[in-house]
Amino acid sequence: MDERHTQVLVVGGGLGGVAAAFTAARHGRHVILTEPTTWIGGVLTSQAVPPDEHIWIEQFGCTATYRTLREQIRQHYRNHYPLTERARASGDLNPGAARVSGLCFEPRVALAVLETMLAPHRSAGRIHVLLRHRPVAADTDGDLVRAVTLHNQDLNTEIVISADWVLDATETGDLLPLCGAEYVTGAESVHDTGEPHAPAQAQPRNMQPISVCFALDHVDDADYTLDPPPGYQSFKQAAAVDWPDGQLSFTAPNPKTRHTETHTFAPNPDDDVAMIGPDYDDRRVATRDRNLWTFRRIAARNNFTPGSYDSDITLVNWPQMDYWGGPVYDNPDAEHHLDQARNLSLSLLHWLHTEAPRPDGRTGWPGLRLRGDITGDTADGLAMAPYIRESRRIRAEHTIVEQDVALELRGHHGAATHPDSVGIGSYRIDLHPTTGGDSYLDIACCPFELPLGALIPVRLDNLLPSARNIGTTHITNGSYRMPAVEWNTGEVAAHLVSFSIDRKIPPRTVRADPKLLADFLRTLHGAGVETRWPHIEGY
Repeated sequence: MDERHTQVLVVGGGLGGVAAAFTAARHGRHVILTEPTTWIGGVLTSQAVPPDEHIWIEQFGCTATYRTLREQIRQHYRNHYPLTERARASGDLNPGAARVSGLCFEPRVALAVLETMLAPHRSAGRIHVLLRHRPVAADTDGDLVRAVTLHNQDLNTEIVISADWVLDATETGDLLPLCGAEYVTGAESVHDTGEPHAPAQAQPRNMQPISVCFALDHVDDADYTLDPPPGYQSFKQAAAVDWPDGQLSFTAPNPKTRHTETHTFAPNPDDDVAMIGPDYDDRRVATRDRNLWTFRRIAARNNFTPGSYDSDITLVNWPQMDYWGGPVYDNPDAEHHLDQARNLSLSLLHWLHTEAPRPDGRTGWPGLRLRGDITGDTADGLAMAPYIRESRRIRAEHTIVEQDVALELRGHHGAATHPDSVGIGSYRIDLHPTTGGDSYLDIACCPFELPLGALIPVRLDNLLPSARNIGTTHITNGSYRMPAVEWNTGEVAAHLVSFSIDRKIPPRTVRADPKLLADFLRTLHGAGVETRWPHIEGY
């Protein structure tokens, strides 16, 4: 049995995990960072999801290191890609010219930038990265986690890593059951949370759907049609609440109104990329663009010199491949549902190849090419890992509830303020059709704060959440699950670990002691962590 020791063990190499490892190393701590796939970066890389962000992200509303990540992604394109002069000179360069975000990019670019950020610390021996390692067991002693056992998926061996501090940055809070931590899954009851939109009874297996994303380009006069995958006909006919047709359709409910609307699909529009912005900042005069091709486009060919790209590259993460068939953790059928989620995505692609209605009256685009090389060369051409919207969540010293953030409840008062705020974020409560049969729940939110109490488990002293496993509810997770907040969470967790190491105290003591908390907040502010929103007219 391979046994090692480290000061800080970060299990999970997604955005929160990378932020945590990077921050701990900058404090001079020795870190082991583990990741079950071959790519660090989680949602931006192995899951292949461009970031959803708020309307002020270019000015404020994230940590300094997250802003550096965004800037370095843009600079990577300027340094290495054949951009047009107009694109190269653009301060808010959006390589994909997409509608979902002001910064959409290829997963490998995010991977390159994240690896570059970690590189000097890896060379100095402060960070050691173990890829293709998944946690399978943990050793605890009272309220302390002593060690975590990880399975090396390539060698089929196990390694035991003992650590002074353990950060759970996994996509589904995998350490929580292994460590015996108190945690919650699915939807809490209104009795538990008082939330207006919570169900009467708790529903632990009622969770947001997962999505297995994939990248496409389009080659005229080519035929890349895939065979129908298992379950194709069933997926074609399946429909969630408020869906007028089967799931494989361009007709779907609007998440905010639940009224039916029809999307269009037109590969490679000859658009003016300088005029396209995210939905909140689109400079075109025309009505709302419903072309799914441009929604999460990650490479707009008109941003690059003529001939560099024969086609745009778009990232498919649409309602048509949200898999609500069943939970993928704390469920004996989890592996079946993971397989089915991948089959659903392949079913959508087969439908696009063969049956999707075209504006010219024909059906199907056989020239759609699955770009598995963009997402990591998996056997089926899809993203390495599913996009997980909802994790296990710690029972925390403070749980963030709908009443803290919902605009209709808070009104002009704004979101609840917290004396222990360690970050900020902004996003609507955005719940997709769930594994329990619920339809969309889309609620406007005030720009909100991240209370430190949501990062502190009710019992364990040296385990901290560092991803989407913080003290939110099924409902408020819909706001707090976004990349900038996940990064903020991982970064703050590592700052807190280092602060606690220096003072030889547990994190809960930092929160409980006003002087220690003030000192810790000064540390965060000095590191460029924003903990309060400026006054924003209308919010």
